[in-house]
Amino acid sequence: MNKKVVVLGGGTGMSFLIKGLKNFPLDITTIVSVCDDGRSTGKLRTEFNIPAVGDIRKILIAFAETEPLVEKLLEYRFDTSSTLSGHTVGNLLLAASTNITGNMSDGIEALGKVLNLKGHVIPLTEDNVTLVGKMEDGSIIEGEHLITQSEKKVVDVYYKKKPRVKKEALIAIKESDLIVLSMGSIYTSILPNLICDEILKEIDNSKAKIVYTCNLVTQPGETDDFKLSDHIKILNRYLGNRKIDVVIANNGNIDEALALKYSNLEQKLPVIIDAAETKKEHVKIISENLVTIENSLLRHDTLKLGYHIFSLLMR
Repeated sequence: MNKKVVVLGGGTGMSFLIKGLKNFPLDITTIVSVCDDGRSTGKLRTEFNIPAVGDIRKILIAFAETEPLVEKLLEYRFDTSSTLSGHTVGNLLLAASTNITGNMSDGIEALGKVLNLKGHVIPLTEDNVTLVGKMEDGSIIEGEHLITQSEKKVVDVYYKKKPRVKKEALIAIKESDLIVLSMGSIYTSILPNLICDEILKEIDNSKAKIVYTCNLVTQPGETDDFKLSDHIKILNRYLGNRKIDVVIANNGNIDEALALKYSNLEQKLPVIIDAAETKKEHVKIISENLVTIENSLLRHDTLKLGYHIFSLLMR
């Protein structure tokens, strides 16, 4: 029987992790945050009163074992003068599947059969949640996309109304052999899972190691000037009695021209491994060159990430 891995997060970072991890003989379950409220996802949430579908779509595509054309189809975004403009085909299919089956979980399962998924996808909640950010100047911002668009630094997040966490998510954590906190936006992708008491209770009761796959670069407004230890400290602050056991981080050099591009255009800087400070958090560091370039974009080498996670389970 394959070892069970549960991954918490959302968005692009989580989808890239899954693309690598699914190549190994593991039973993988993802618990996906559903607080995105921008662009196509935001429109569908307002119109149909459903949880965010955008991050779910990305994870479904990452897990899918289908023709490349299907991925292109699901990611296709309409650019028209009609009300379809801005919507992706995958988001529309998820919204339709949710309406047909009566809830998002059944909608995901129905669509998953078509896509031949190599893992399980669980939304954190079926509620139409609103993420609230407290900024460094004390101001309050409601809505994930407004938090991420703000030029102010976020220092805390919470839900406007406490969500009802899916029972399946709690069972997945309880049965897991390894808990992974995915790379991605800390305050708007990872923490939305950790600010739920039920999730923290199951993590505290679990004997599974907690692994964090750290970002390659910092994120404006969320992790400006953060080194590796700063990422760990933030996550540990929101975790309960259990803390991060292992961190997988990049020690490879980022091409100077590409690093300059990210710094100038997006205000993103490479995350530096400050080993001495990180070890004060009682964390084991696994470091390797994880840098790869995809369509001129900086990405993790997902196969290397998957290998390290798989190796942790085999030890």
